[in-house]
Amino acid sequence: KEADIHPQNPANFDKIEDMAMFTFLHEPAVLFNLKERYAAWMIYSGLFCVTVNSYKWLPLYDQAVVKAYRGKKRSEAPPHIFSISDNAYQNILSERENHSILITGESGAGKTVNTKRVIQYIAHIAAVSGKKDTAQEKKGTLEDQIIQANPALEAFGKAKTIRNNNSSQFLSASGGKFIRIHFGVSGKLASADIETYLLEKSRVTYQLKAERDYYIFYQILSQRKPELLA
Repeated sequence: KEADIHPQNPANFDKIEDMAMFTFLHEPAVLFNLKERYAAWMIYSGLFCVTVNSYKWLPLYDQAVVKAYRGKKRSEAPPHIFSISDNAYQNILSERENHSILITGESGAGKTVNTKRVIQYIAHIAAVSGKKDTAQEKKGTLEDQIIQANPALEAFGKAKTIRNNNSSQFLSASGGKFIRIHFGVSGKLASADIETYLLEKSRVTYQLKAERDYYIFYQILSQRKPELLA
């Protein structure tokens, strides 16, 4: 149909980072650009941070990348979840107002992973520096505690589903997770808290065919972690 035919953008827009710059901005152009960038393992695109789940490990999140995005404006660095995180943090410091990052998408889109990357980035750049005392070394720094809370939450809130082998029921259509990170007046980490809502409780007693219960139950029954039975 003629209505389904859309104008093609000039070749110089191929794999463009900021899709708001398209001469012809329409759904087919966006999807084609995302496909081309994904084929080159450029999984983040702008203007908003659009992510295509790579389903494989990519060297995009190490300390060198964290340093590369620190203090950079979004126009000064390629699209990345770290760029969104840094801009939110810098705005908090300059405006002295709360900021929110909304991560949304289909099951398997990478919401949980990108949420962890936001926490990883913020915990690193806002870490409380200074010499650790013995008690702190035993229980870990505040930033370590915030990051390491994720595996515990995943054990109680993740399960295999038909659409996703590692599906978070906190971040599904039926559930959510609201994470607050608090900073001191100097911008250093002060505390964090997490609220969960509408977690799929029925999964505890009933699962669809080819789906599974929450990980924590299998971890307990496996007896590989006897401390869970204490």
